[in-house]
Amino acid sequence: CFEHLKRTGTFFSAYDLSEYTKGSGEYLGLHSQTLQAINETHAKSRKQFKKAKLNWRSNRPDAKRKSLGWIPFKKSAIKYLHTRQTGKKALKSTIQLSLSKGRKLIIDVFDSYNLSLYQINTLEIVQDSRNRWYACITIKEYPKQPCGKGSVGIDLGLTESATTSNGDKLTIKQTQKWATKLAVAQRAKNKKRVKAIHAKIKDTRQDLIHKFTSKLVKANNLIVVGKIKSNSFT
Repeated sequence: CFEHLKRTGTFFSAYDLSEYTKGSGEYLGLHSQTLQAINETHAKSRKQFKKAKLNWRSNRPDAKRKSLGWIPFKKSAIKYLHTRQTGKKALKSTIQLSLSKGRKLIIDVFDSYNLSLYQINTLEIVQDSRNRWYACITIKEYPKQPCGKGSVGIDLGLTESATTSNGDKLTIKQTQKWATKLAVAQRAKNKKRVKAIHAKIKDTRQDLIHKFTSKLVKANNLIVVGKIKSNSFT
C-alpha cells in the first residue's frame, strides 16, 4: 500500500487489497471472505486515522505492543448447527466456521439470546488482554422493541458521570473500589492478577453504562443531553 502511495499518490481501496491477497487464504488456512473483511478493516482504519502506514503489532507475549487475536467471518462462512440447554436456564450453541480447502472450525458459545431464533449475519472471534476468546455475533432483523412514552433530560458531570432529571445517577468510577486489591497485586508484581483486576473494572464500567442507557431507551422516546463547555464560564 505504501509503495503504491509513493508511486501514484493514491491509497489502495479494500477492493485493491483483495485483488493482491487473492488466493492467499489457502496458504494461510483462512476463508476468502475472512481476508476480504480484514482488508476492509485495514482500509477503513487507515482512512479513519489518516495515516499512510498503520502501526505494526507483534503477537509475541513479551512485546510492548502486543496484538490481540481477531478473526472475522462473513455470512457465507458461518453455519449455525444447534442449541442445547446446559442448566436450568443456561444455553450453549454450536457454530461451524468454514476455513480454506474444506477445513472447518466448530465452536461452542454460551448463548444468552438463543441463537436458534435469529439469523446470523457476521461473526468475529476476538481475544482480550487475559487471552480469553469471545465470539461477537451480529444478527439480521432483531425484533424491535417499542420505546417508552416519557421524556428525560441528562446532565453530564464529573463526580457523577450522568444524572437524569428523574434523579437517576450513573457512576462509572470503579478504580477506588478496587484500589486496595490492585495495590497488593502490583506490589507482589503479579501481572496476571493486575490484568484481571483492570479487566474487572472495565467490564463493570461497561455493564453499568449498558444497563443505564437501556433503561433510558425503554422508558423514554425523548432524551435530551445537556452540552456544557468549560470556556463558556471564562
